[in-house]
Amino acid sequence: MKKLTLENTQPFQGLPELVAYDEGLFENEGLQIEWADRHKGPNAERVVTNIVTPKGLNPFLTHGKMLEDGKADMYNACEWGNYCRVEETGKGSRQVGRRAIVAYAAIVVSPKSSIYTPQQLAGVAVGVPFYFGSHYVALHLLQGFLPRDKVNLCSAPSRSYFRLQALLAGEIQATTLTEPHISLAEKLGCRTICSSFFHGTEVASERVDAETYAAFNRAVREAVRRINANKSAYMHYFIDYHVKRGETDVALLKVSDLRESRLVVTDPSPIPADELQRTADWLKSWDMLEKTETPAALVNDEVQRRAHIAAE
Repeated sequence: MKKLTLENTQPFQGLPELVAYDEGLFENEGLQIEWADRHKGPNAERVVTNIVTPKGLNPFLTHGKMLEDGKADMYNACEWGNYCRVEETGKGSRQVGRRAIVAYAAIVVSPKSSIYTPQQLAGVAVGVPFYFGSHYVALHLLQGFLPRDKVNLCSAPSRSYFRLQALLAGEIQATTLTEPHISLAEKLGCRTICSSFFHGTEVASERVDAETYAAFNRAVREAVRRINANKSAYMHYFIDYHVKRGETDVALLKVSDLRESRLVVTDPSPIPADELQRTADWLKSWDMLEKTETPAALVNDEVQRRAHIAAE
């Protein structure tokens, strides 16, 4: 067995990996998986309304932290954040392909809010976790309805559960959430203003070779097949995972409260070159990714290409 240490992952961003682990699919491929917990310790994050951009913030606040500390070999996160993290890596990490789950996020307001449309968010500070998928999704969604100078963000906790608590406490007027917290917010009377699916990527250290990543992907592909064959059998992960981590409010949800249409999984794949370029250009347009001349430098193309061919 080859040991591979992964940063822990939530169902909204890594359900296939969790299923592959629980159902012995990694072991079938000769991999011994260990998890490095990037959420250890009490939550000290809070809403900070005067932090309005990611400039000067640590991109490894949670995602990538364990890899940069030498305690993990791989992690997955949103593609935009991973472009920025790889640019700043001190461990030579690179993206090696797209993850299997296509995540879902939404901008949500409280039950008492007078905001009903994205246009009404002009000048409103939307609480986001900078460098996370729902930070970038907020920019993409809002720029479709507002001029850029009317798009306002502020720093909010990295975990969706704590952002929802801040929203309900009136600390912010709007925030981004992922599942199951979108469904929980809706159950509590909150309104979804706009939403989108988004891709993520896998980032690996130099210790992960093509053969290891191919074995990882074969296990994940089988998990994808099983999930797509019977989504209803796996929706409980979105509740169980968070309840076990102490998010007691999530226990208000039943599996029937969750929408299977928000769970989209597909085989992991290489990052298409044209999308790689467009994503990098978009990040640069928001004054991010300023040190990278070519986005190809952010990908270990040899591992990506060889691993995905071998996983077929």
